[in-house]
Amino acid sequence: MIQTFVVEQENENMRLDKCITAEWPELSRTLVQKLIKEGKASVNGSFAKANYKVTAGDSVILCIPDPTELDVVPEDIPLKILYEDSDVIVVDKPKDMVIHPAAGHPTGTLVNALLYHCRDNLSGINGVLRPGIVHRIDKDTTGAIIACKNDMAHEAIAQQLKAHTIHRRYVAVCMGNLPNSEGTIHVPIGRHPTDRKKMAVSLTNGKDAITHYKVLQRYDKYDYIECRLETGRTHQIRVHMASIRHPLLGDTIYNPNPNPEHFELYGQVLHAKTLGFIHPRTGEYMEFESELPEYFTNLLNLLENRKK
Repeated sequence: MIQTFVVEQENENMRLDKCITAEWPELSRTLVQKLIKEGKASVNGSFAKANYKVTAGDSVILCIPDPTELDVVPEDIPLKILYEDSDVIVVDKPKDMVIHPAAGHPTGTLVNALLYHCRDNLSGINGVLRPGIVHRIDKDTTGAIIACKNDMAHEAIAQQLKAHTIHRRYVAVCMGNLPNSEGTIHVPIGRHPTDRKKMAVSLTNGKDAITHYKVLQRYDKYDYIECRLETGRTHQIRVHMASIRHPLLGDTIYNPNPNPEHFELYGQVLHAKTLGFIHPRTGEYMEFESELPEYFTNLLNLLENRKK
């Protein structure tokens, strides 16, 4: 498969590998760097290295080989499906489910489940046959996530993510009471300088990140909030809320005192409640709601009863 694009002004002086993944966010940086090293990328007709700094107007061509089989075992894991057709599937992800197989989580992931459920209906965007995971939610975050069954759908949804037109609303419980009933956090997020497993606010090497929040209910020590994402950085809500000193309840990574009252929690209290997108084939706007998990409603009921 041959992909081509012209570098835009906003990407001037960006590394070639970063520029390609900015243009096609569905491609992993690792895959792009591998393809460049193998001579499958050219700029203005000439091969270039990954660290080549692009110029606005450069013509970039990338050759993506036919996908290979994914070395992951399909598993008959029950899925709560909010919507499914021949192009996309929207799944209500439970707590403790990882999206992709990785070290420490080789099985039991959403990809394992989708490989079994979708059978031969898989996209191959990243060079391997697998369900087209175009966005992720954390292991301990619940709620709606979309996967794509073919390359057309995968590319269309990925472009909507790039253009920030995917509608995503999360609900969460944060520590303390926010000074304003609603607001916007607009600070860049990048990899933590010393802990590579964490993200952090970074003014030097971070990517633009925008989170809009609104207080839905105030409690004595906590706020129940809704967060709407314009961008989709790793751990975005968790990092942004911690950056304004209102980290999420139960967050063991970004909250120094994640569960001071020993509530029955399972990681951060964060739920992907609403997911809306333009269907890649019909052009129709579709929106899906995921019900709050039981632990979340139990927590809200407990906090509400304490007000009486």
